[in-house]
This record gives sequence, C-alpha cells and structure tokens, in this order.
Amino acid sequence: MPRLLGISDLHVRHKANRAAIESVGDHPDDWLIVAGDVGEEPDQLAWTMDTLGPHFAQLLWVPGNHELWSKRKDPLRGVARYEHLVELCRERGVLTPEDPWAVFEGRVICLLFLLYDYSFGPPGLDPDATIRWASDKGIVCLDEMRLDPSPHSSRAAWCAARLRETEQRLATEGTGLPRVLVNHWPLRRDLVRIPRVPRFLPWCGTAATEDWHVRFGAEVVVSGHLHVRATDWRDGVRFEEVSLGYPQNWRPELSFDSLLREVLPGAAAPDEVEPDPRWHALGGPRRRARR
Repeated sequence: MPRLLGISDLHVRHKANRAAIESVGDHPDDWLIVAGDVGEEPDQLAWTMDTLGPHFAQLLWVPGNHELWSKRKDPLRGVARYEHLVELCRERGVLTPEDPWAVFEGRVICLLFLLYDYSFGPPGLDPDATIRWASDKGIVCLDEMRLDPSPHSSRAAWCAARLRETEQRLATEGTGLPRVLVNHWPLRRDLVRIPRVPRFLPWCGTAATEDWHVRFGAEVVVSGHLHVRATDWRDGVRFEEVSLGYPQNWRPELSFDSLLREVLPGAAAPDEVEPDPRWHALGGPRRRARR
C-alpha cells in the first residue's frame, strides 16, 4: 500500500545529516513531504531534491525559515527568493505551495506557506514588544537579521498576505475530500513545546490558524520547525511534527528511513488517552499516568 511519509528540518549543511540522506532506501510507491528547513542556500535544496527524488514516487516541499534566509548582498531576497526556490523544485518535478494540490489515496495534500506574525507571544503585545520580551531572556531569532520580507513591510505583513491567500484557497479548492495540511510552522500554539527556549515561541506560528484543522476538514496536519518529533490529537485530528533537526537532535545509529514519519495511513486515534506534553525527540507519545 502506498504511504505518505514526512520529514523536515534536514539542515543539510551538517555532514551527518547529508550522510543520512544519502543512505535513504528505495520507496517506489511512497510520496515524501519535505516540510522546510532543508538548508540556507538554493544549491542545498537542489542537492536534497536530486538525492531524494529517485527514491520516491513524488516529492512535496514547503519552505521553512532557513530556506528564506539571505545575506546582505544576496540579490535573491524575500518573495523573489521564495519564487526562485519554487522554480528550482518545479524543475525537478517537486510539488510546492504554488502548484495545484495533489490527491493521495483520496486525500487532498494542501501545501501551505504561512510564516508567523508574533501572535504566539504574550497577549496584547505588538511584534516589537514581543521581540523585546524574548530578548529579555537572551532569545533573538536569526530571522530578525536574515529573513527579508521584501517587498512586504515586515514578516508579519508577509504572513498576513499568505494567510488571506491561503484561507481563500482552502475555502474554494480541494473541497469534498479529507485534507492533509502541511506547513513548516505549527498551526497551533499548544503544540509548541520547547522548554529549553520557551521565549522562542513568537517565531513558531500564528494564532490565526488555531482552528484550521476543524474549519478546513483536515485528517492530518504536518509541521516541523521545533526539532521535537511528536504525534498529537486535537478534535479528532492527528498532528505530526516530523523534524529531523540538527545532529544532536537524533541518534546517528538510526537509519534515515526509520526517521521518516508515516503521515498516511498513519495511526488511529487512541481511546481515552490524553496527549502527553513530554516527548522524546525521536519517538511517539508516552502515555500520561492517571493520578
């Protein structure tokens, strides 16, 4: 039976991650979602798609923040950089958020690019105040220096534009079938569990998507960004965090194929089991003890 698999945050500038990708086995019937943060340079994305492509029936990609980073004199910035990456993928037959949504085993695969707007920060703070709140604890995301939103006035404005466009598309396209929503950043704030750096929260998504899994008929929601692999359930919808992460986030003795997360068919909803907020970076849920 064909499977829909997922992985994100491949960070191929790290030698161990590149070696893992090169060890991938053949999955001739399976589709693979690559949910962002492949690398910081277009040639890293090209290398990854060229390496993975021959081993899968179809690759699908959404961007993360790292793909959108640019250097000061880089001519490809903001939307222009994103559009360049889309064309790079299309040249290799890889589906992107700008392409028609594909159907896999009766589900519409909705590839999203939504960014963040700092609304995951403390209530009532504007973006500038939220960034100051994070920096009070020494947390400043490199996006503030390297993720140029041009021609938008800010990253929050770019996020707002993407939200409007995507919400309209979800309301009018691919209706009538269950959906798999795929975005690099989590769609819900309560799924962000990063206890070592809790004030990184503002760069992790937007509150505007909190109910999209219900509003838009999702069967599964796929995301990355957190480097904390997890399976959660909300309102009967399964959420899969599919990160690989930096070398310290995964055990190199595990095969790359074993680190691919099964999105479909995937696990059935557990009966009377509460999601545990504590997750091992490599595994699934631990059952919460009843006390």
